[in-house]
Amino acid sequence: MELTFGTLCGGGLLIVGLFLLYAIMTGSRSLRNYVITRLLLVLPMIWILVTLVFVMMRVLPGDPISTRLKPGTDQATLDRLRERAGLDRPIYEQYWDYLNDIAHGDLGVSNNVEQDRPVTQIIGRRLPATIELVMPAITLMLIFGIAAGALSANKHKRTLDYSFRITSVVAYAVPIFWLGLMLQIVFARQLEFLPVAQRINPRFANDFTHRTNIYLIDTLLSGNGQAFGDVLKHLVLPTITLTIALIGVFIRLTRSNMIEVLQEDYVTASRARGVPERKVVYFHALRNSFIPIMTLIGLQVAVLLAGAVLTETTFSWDGLGKLLRDGIALRDYPVVQGTVVVFAITVGVMSTLTDILYAFIDPRIRF
Repeated sequence: MELTFGTLCGGGLLIVGLFLLYAIMTGSRSLRNYVITRLLLVLPMIWILVTLVFVMMRVLPGDPISTRLKPGTDQATLDRLRERAGLDRPIYEQYWDYLNDIAHGDLGVSNNVEQDRPVTQIIGRRLPATIELVMPAITLMLIFGIAAGALSANKHKRTLDYSFRITSVVAYAVPIFWLGLMLQIVFARQLEFLPVAQRINPRFANDFTHRTNIYLIDTLLSGNGQAFGDVLKHLVLPTITLTIALIGVFIRLTRSNMIEVLQEDYVTASRARGVPERKVVYFHALRNSFIPIMTLIGLQVAVLLAGAVLTETTFSWDGLGKLLRDGIALRDYPVVQGTVVVFAITVGVMSTLTDILYAFIDPRIRF
């Protein structure tokens, strides 16, 4: 049984809906107004992004029909196929039909990536792969980024602080595709320790039941230890690549906030009362540094998805990022537009949830 696009969307919307309902029902009037305002702001953002992508795909030279056919195809054939696909109609008619289809949950049919296959099915099959890559990267990024930033702040202007500062700058500056290629060369080609690319060795691909298309979960549920180990091996390099590419900003933000908090009067008072330094730093100071960090998590979702496009392309990881890249290369309008819709909804929902959670923690921003 495949994890379908509708199931994923339905489950995600149910969780978001329950959270928002709880916020509205239990919060104050100012919080309810804040939640409603944030929700209303998400819709125009998604509409603007979808519109921009729709226009850009049609302004660029070429179209799905000319990309699919061999060079030298006669003009009559091209015109007939364009008419069948509706590409000969005025752009405003195509745009109106596209918005109408989105409103009914129809993202169209692929022209070239997976010819004549509904885009919702393609996304439903590819989305779990992106989730499987992104979730470990987010976890490692938060754990090591926040820990390194806290240590750097605690050892302010010492060797460890300078080391973490240099590390954060380098991690932030290194291009993702270059980092991925270097890791492939060192660990896959020279040391032959880890796989070069893809999600799983083809010989294990049919040895377990594909319930969710998240291979780590599917291999565990099937009790196939060999396949599970192979999936883990394939996951190591792309996860490290995506984590390193995004960890620098968390180190720097945690460090700067921790340094500011450590200079507050209540921290000085805690030290004067004899509170252990570790408790002062990692309980009082770090906890009060979380609000800006939490805000950054919501903002980094867009960066994370952009990083996933490059990472998945580098490692031939069949997720949404690679799907978007293939759609652009093959001028597959429905695939590109459908993937962008999913990305836009993800960014909008995560940003909204972050803002609402922020409002719970700090009531001042509700006004």
